[in-house]
Amino acid sequence: MMLLKNWLSQLMVLFHSVKDENLEWQNKNQAQQTKLKHAQILAEDALTAKLKKRSVELEHEISLLKIRHDSELLMFKTKCNQDVKDYEQYLNSLDRLKKSIQGSYTHLPEAVAFTIHHHAKFLLNNMWEATDMEQKMKYEMQLITFMTTVHEDAKLHLEGATSKQLPENTLKLIQQV
Repeated sequence: MMLLKNWLSQLMVLFHSVKDENLEWQNKNQAQQTKLKHAQILAEDALTAKLKKRSVELEHEISLLKIRHDSELLMFKTKCNQDVKDYEQYLNSLDRLKKSIQGSYTHLPEAVAFTIHHHAKFLLNNMWEATDMEQKMKYEMQLITFMTTVHEDAKLHLEGATSKQLPENTLKLIQQV
C-alpha cells in the first residue's frame, strides 16, 4: 500500500511540477501574449476598416458605372430614335420619288415605277444595315446617284428635253446591280 501511496505522491508531484512550469511559463510570457492578442485585435480592426473602405469604394464605383450605363443607354436610345426618324424620312422621300416617276411618266407601267421604288429601298436598306463604314458610304453614294438619276430622268421627260418614253438612265443603273 505504501508503494501505491509513493507512486500517487510522485504522480501528484509530477502533476504539480507540470502545472508550476506551465504557470511559470504563462507568467513569463504574459506580456508577450497580451501584446499578441492586442496586435490581433488591432489587425482585425484594421482589416474590418479596410474592408469597409473597400466596400464603400466599390459601391461608389458601381454607382458611377450605373450612371455611365444609364447615360450611354439614354444616348443609344436617342440615337436609335433619331435613326428611326431618319429612316422614315428616307422612306417618305422614296415614296415621293415613286409618285414623281408615276406623275412624270404617266404611260409607264406601274410595275416599272414599283421596281424603281423597290431598287431605291434595296439600296437604302443596304446602306442602313451596313456595319462597315466604308460599305455604308459606298451604298449611300449608290443611293444618291440612283435618286439623282431618277430625278434627272423625270425632269428631262417633263421638260420635253428627251424623246425617251422610259427613264432609261435609271433602268441602266438597276441593271448594273
